[in-house]
Amino acid sequence: MKVLIAQLATETNTFAAFPTGLGAYEKYGIFHGDASRKAPTTSGDFLLFLRTMLEGDGHEVVESLCAFCQPAGRTVRKVYEDMRDSVLRDVRAALPLDAVQLLLHGAMVAEGYDDCEGDLLARIREIVGPRVPIGVELDLHCHFTELMRRSADIIICFKEYPHTDGVDRAKELYRILVDCVAGRVRPTTAVVDCKMVGLWHTTREPMMGFVKRMQSFEGHDGVLSVSFGHGFPWGDVPEAGAKLWVVTDNDEPKAQAIAKQLARELWDLREQTRAPSTSVDEAIDLALATEGGPVVLGDVADNPGGGAPSDSTFLLRRVIERRIGHAVLGAFWDLGAIQICKDSGVGALMDLRLGGKCGLTSGDPVDLRVTVRAIVENHTQGALEARTEMGDAVWVEADNDVHLLLVSVRGQVFGTDAFTGMGMTLDDKKIVVVKSTQHFHAAFAPIAKKVVYVSSPGALTSDFASIPYKERDLDYWPRVAEPHRDY
Repeated sequence: MKVLIAQLATETNTFAAFPTGLGAYEKYGIFHGDASRKAPTTSGDFLLFLRTMLEGDGHEVVESLCAFCQPAGRTVRKVYEDMRDSVLRDVRAALPLDAVQLLLHGAMVAEGYDDCEGDLLARIREIVGPRVPIGVELDLHCHFTELMRRSADIIICFKEYPHTDGVDRAKELYRILVDCVAGRVRPTTAVVDCKMVGLWHTTREPMMGFVKRMQSFEGHDGVLSVSFGHGFPWGDVPEAGAKLWVVTDNDEPKAQAIAKQLARELWDLREQTRAPSTSVDEAIDLALATEGGPVVLGDVADNPGGGAPSDSTFLLRRVIERRIGHAVLGAFWDLGAIQICKDSGVGALMDLRLGGKCGLTSGDPVDLRVTVRAIVENHTQGALEARTEMGDAVWVEADNDVHLLLVSVRGQVFGTDAFTGMGMTLDDKKIVVVKSTQHFHAAFAPIAKKVVYVSSPGALTSDFASIPYKERDLDYWPRVAEPHRDY
């Protein structure tokens, strides 16, 4: 079997203050057919896994594009078109193919393209024809569109948030593709629009149980896969929102019936599944009242993994104003502050203006007297099943045992080694603030006395009922108590 593999992934916050340009992708590397060899432990880790799995089973692999970047605004049109066309050239050159397996995001938006994944898949379909199976793995914060459904044979998304199951879903997709090529199955997909916008944490009930409920259908009576795409709340495109889809072996009525059944069950859980959030001062009060430590505070609204700038100062300002000690906060994306610290060197004592530079949702800069404790070039952190780059990083210490992590590559905090890899300690701290929405949970929950999701001001509002959509339908929960549903 001859299989083309590729990866093109970013999550677009259409409300973000700045677009996604070529440089955003270049920070993580843009690879044309060699990511699995040149960057096997960072950008190319997924393609290396696919290549190893496929070649281990005796298949021929054609590796195409590998490109990824942190979420921000719409990708510049030419940047998207150039990357898309690179994949299309590789598809044409590789013909005849037996299958295509892709890792995409599902919420990538470019200038002139509200559905980049659908556009790419439709063009691949035109090239390979109707008989070559196309399989796609998506992030669960995807916009599952009709063009995607029509263009691919099998689409599945991650089931877990944080996304700890990317490898498992890749294996699942691969097995179905092999069966497609062999003629053993004919995937048929039915999808239900849940008419909901939100965040669903699968690390706690009832969503933990709902994931198991979805999986209970798989592998029985012709059900190949069940996916719940949470949607990306800050992507304003016509087909945004939570979708649930079921893939069966050529049995559309069964797929539709199960999808509707599960969508009804999810709807009945809506109040229980609201993502918890706490105000800044309430979160600090809770941390101070907790014996031992640390208490981990998720700075949800400034999560660069959702397109925020990662330089907001609202939590930092309250920590300073309230004279809270024994705290770690990060990671702040502040290139100017990093350069000043690098020029000054480790041990330097200085006045530093930090954060608050990218816009109104960043807050005002904070002026601190700090000591530069460490400078690490090309810093990295553990990121679920891989590692991710943080660029040149600086650790500074302010008064009262307050420690700050500054990074030159904008990205959310995934692993504890984002801090400990710089030399910081966490177990002796009262508060650890991470600029992340949920992906930090896998690494930080085991060390935390409590995990608190903070509803601070910022670019990623958690008030889903009032997000100022202009393109998507406004008939959704929680904006509307009983949106029209067909199940």
